[in-house]
Amino acid sequence: MQAIHGHLSDDWLVLAQQFKETDLPGEVGKAWGHFVKTGQVWALLAGLIVGYLARALTSYG
Repeated sequence: MQAIHGHLSDDWLVLAQQFKETDLPGEVGKAWGHFVKTGQVWALLAGLIVGYLARALTSYG
């Protein structure tokens, strides 16, 4: 089968259709729920606090 839209191949069109059908807000919500459920959110917050304190204590001026 020849390319339908000039230089785009059929494989690219199939891939684009698969991305169209994704529920992005649902996937992000699911990922965030897993992030919170596994406790990684607390590690992120602790890292931000420790990083801020390290920057404040080591900066000059």
